[in-house]
Amino acid sequence: MSGRLEGKIAVITGATSGIGEATAWRFAEAGARLVLAGRSEDKGQALAEQIGTEAIFHRTDVTREADIAALLDKAVSHFGRVDCLFNNAGAGDRTSAESVTEEDFDKAFRLLTGSVVFGIKHAARVMKAEGGGSIINNASIAGHRINQGGYLYSGAKAAVAHLTRLAGVELGPHGIRVNAISPGAVATPIFWGGSARAQTLSEEENAQKMEKLKRNLANATPLPRAGLADDIAYAALFLASDEGSFINSHDLVVDGGRIAMFNEKPSG
Repeated sequence: MSGRLEGKIAVITGATSGIGEATAWRFAEAGARLVLAGRSEDKGQALAEQIGTEAIFHRTDVTREADIAALLDKAVSHFGRVDCLFNNAGAGDRTSAESVTEEDFDKAFRLLTGSVVFGIKHAARVMKAEGGGSIINNASIAGHRINQGGYLYSGAKAAVAHLTRLAGVELGPHGIRVNAISPGAVATPIFWGGSARAQTLSEEENAQKMEKLKRNLANATPLPRAGLADDIAYAALFLASDEGSFINSHDLVVDGGRIAMFNEKPSG
């Protein structure tokens, strides 16, 4: 994989765990220089140090447009430009149509949809000056099918997929490709409360939860294994590289075939 992103500058949100962390490592192996974004200063700095001198961490709350703008500006000031933005930060929810509150709504859509809207806005601002780039948004099969995620999570991810198509058409003439990845059931700590919850558990407890989760998810797709963070990371690597240079406004489903299990209408 070495060299596929040689010389490219990539910004990754939600980079301190799960899919974001896996993508950071795969991008670094492919030669990219990285700006890692997240809310945990300790974890972010530690990851940047592990990756090496070609990675820096910038603390970012992606629910705030000002933080997103500052993140992209930091990438430009430190590395000179931005070639790729992976809008990856997110979290699940347990809301329903009858239980949802204003607070739930604001929190979910600011995090899951607003971060993408303003990530695209500010990435486009800096990428236009350099003649183009690749924006990748983390969507979900929950945006395609029911019963794949929480009420607000699913609605927000559906919005991400459509915003991707709209932005790709608008920004394509400027050489900016905008694509999404829709993961299926990928084994990450989001299933037991996200990275914040995982940090309260011991390494052994997290490992036990992960192995149990992998066994359960292996029974939920046509392929007999769970999805892994690296499966999404490699998809992002392809879309960020020159190999994906003619792919735009596309939502790439990476789910082991799970979405196909829900294509048929229920009988009866």
